[in-house]
Amino acid sequence: MTPEKAPALTPDLSRLLNALGLIAIGAVLLVAFYDQFVGGEFPCPLCILQRAGFVGVGVGLALNLKFGPRPSHYALAMLSAIAGDVVAVRQVLLHIVPGSGTFGAAFLGLHFYSWAALLFVVIVAGCALLLLFDRQFAPVPRTYTLSGLALFAFALIALLALGNGVSTVFECGGGLCPDDPVSYQLLEGEGPSPALAP
Repeated sequence: MTPEKAPALTPDLSRLLNALGLIAIGAVLLVAFYDQFVGGEFPCPLCILQRAGFVGVGVGLALNLKFGPRPSHYALAMLSAIAGDVVAVRQVLLHIVPGSGTFGAAFLGLHFYSWAALLFVVIVAGCALLLLFDRQFAPVPRTYTLSGLALFAFALIALLALGNGVSTVFECGGGLCPDDPVSYQLLEGEGPSPALAP
C-alpha cells in the first residue's frame, strides 16, 4: 500500500472517535448508576475500582479532546483499562468456582464484572489500533475548544466521575468499604456495629 493510499486518521477525525469512545464509557457508567440507584444494588469495593478504571480511561480520552491526540493520552487510557481489567478478572475468578455465588444480577447473561473484563480488553485493543495511525499526531496550528459532541462527552464523563466519587464517599463513609454493601454508611452515621452494641 503506497503512502497516498493509506487510510488517513486526521486529528479532527481522531477527536470525533475519542468523543464517541468517551460517550461509550459514559454509557457504561450510566448503566452502573442505573443498577445502583434503580436496581438497588450497591457496588462492592472491586466494582468501585472497576468504575475508577473506566473513569481513568475517560480521562485519557478527554485529554485527547481538549489537547489533541497524543500517544501519552492513549497510554493513560490503556493503563487505566489494564488496571481495571486486573480487578475485573480478579472478581470473575472469585465467583468462577461452582457454589461460590455471584455478586449482583446478570445483565444479558453476564455479570457486570464479566462485562467489565471484556470491555477493558476492547478498550486496550481500540487504543492500540488508534496508535497505528501517525497522522493524527501531526501538530495543528490551533488550540482545541470543546463544542458540540466533544463538549457533551467531556461534560458527561466529568459529571459521572464526580458522581462516582460522591457515591463512594456516601457508601463507604470515609472508611473501608464493606465487602457486601447494603446501605450508605455516611447516611447512617457513626456508631458501634449492632453485633457489638450492649
